[in-house]
Amino acid sequence: MNKRIYLIRHGETDYNKKGMVQGSGIDASLNDTGRAQGAAFYERYREMPFDKVFISKLVRTKETVQGFIDDGLPYEVVDGLEEISWGDQEGVPFTPETSTAYQIATEKWANGEIDTKIAGGESPVDVMNRQKKAIAYILNEDWETALICCHGRAMRIMLCWILGKPLSEMDDFGHSNTGLYVLDYENGNFSLETHNDIAHLEVLAK
Repeated sequence: MNKRIYLIRHGETDYNKKGMVQGSGIDASLNDTGRAQGAAFYERYREMPFDKVFISKLVRTKETVQGFIDDGLPYEVVDGLEEISWGDQEGVPFTPETSTAYQIATEKWANGEIDTKIAGGESPVDVMNRQKKAIAYILNEDWETALICCHGRAMRIMLCWILGKPLSEMDDFGHSNTGLYVLDYENGNFSLETHNDIAHLEVLAK
């Protein structure tokens, strides 16, 4: 059976707005902007024939797709879809003075050192390994078109391995809040149809 996945990042939280490292250890809710982004995505795609929505255990993903859930669309929390753990850097502002460990780690990843992890956190390989189990589980479910809501860095890692790209190239994938990727799955392979689409957010700029 062919399958199509609509993959989106969660809406904005105050950590995003303030430029702070979030990660899997911070279960932040959406702010007003994030809720508006989720509502805009819902309005644009409410007629899409989704069979099911899959979310991470972090509340910001559920809040982003709440409109679909309120409509009665079945949803499931899937272990392994959560954001990367940034360990000691979670809750730290993105500044040269405070996020040195973060900058060093991401530079190493871009250079191919994908087993590197921040103290107390995960490496891209760690995230990939848990995602492989999560995606295998999701693909085994009975659906044709699904909506998955997860997280920025996790999405970048996921898009690399499911499309056969090195994890070191994860930054090639943009990850705007509620940015949409559309993927087709056929004969055991994924293909990318849409890259970080945010056209649904145009209504918020008016």
